[in-house]
Amino acid sequence: MKGLLRGDIVFANLEGTMTNSSSGSKCGVASTSCYAFHVPTTFAQYYRAAGFTVLNSANNHSYDFAAQGVAATSAALRSVGIVQAGLPGQIGYVAVHGVRVAFVDVAPYYLTNNMLVPSQLPALITEAKHHASIVVVYMHTGAEGSSADHVTKANEYYYGENRGNPYAYAHAAIDDGADLVLGSGPHVWRGMEFYRGHLIVYSMGDFTNYDAFSSWGNLSLSGVVHVTLSSTGAFVRGSIDPVIIEQGGLAVPDSRHQLWGFINGLSHSDFGASAALVSATGQIER
Repeated sequence: MKGLLRGDIVFANLEGTMTNSSSGSKCGVASTSCYAFHVPTTFAQYYRAAGFTVLNSANNHSYDFAAQGVAATSAALRSVGIVQAGLPGQIGYVAVHGVRVAFVDVAPYYLTNNMLVPSQLPALITEAKHHASIVVVYMHTGAEGSSADHVTKANEYYYGENRGNPYAYAHAAIDDGADLVLGSGPHVWRGMEFYRGHLIVYSMGDFTNYDAFSSWGNLSLSGVVHVTLSSTGAFVRGSIDPVIIEQGGLAVPDSRHQLWGFINGLSHSDFGASAALVSATGQIER
């Protein structure tokens, strides 16, 4: 996969923690249905070697091992030069080609930049625009699973938990000044659209996962999104490299390009004339 992770900025959602301690797990000792994710702090060097330059911590697993897990993760990322974004009040900044880019990452949780607090998004974007020419909003939101591939344009829930309204939130982000909106959380790809000339990728599914997660059907479809923006944040071009997640969680390039047709069907269905579509060569088109 390393050959696909090319770009001035390579961003991903880090779904979990990096800590060498198992203390503070959110799961009870006898729990059989609770997920608490951690890997050794040494994994940070592998993320950096793979090409990642910005990783997100605005998700429901960033506090799986309490405050010590958060602190260990932040320290590990910092030690290898990876920018972190998404913790409360935290905006990630990266400078490339003399242009500063801000990552405003949010999720529906009070231990992250909280998308359910209406005042937070405009405040964060305003702050970001004071320090950067381009603002990327990442949202970890929406229901989960193989049946959650459509954007409902309403508040979405998972096991009773309010996961926000991805459609309304993405539009509000662009109205407030965001130049690009990226999403994940549903663990499955969703459609894409252009709103006011800016690209919204509602969910990028899982880039790779682990043996405990299903990799059948639409849950096996993954991909890498490439987006080029101008120095003022205008969309220039984009493309998608399709990926397949094999059983066990290993991600490999997909020569059958199955993701492209899947995205187009969802985009047509959910967004009509505003749909962003993938061409026969993988280009993102209006």
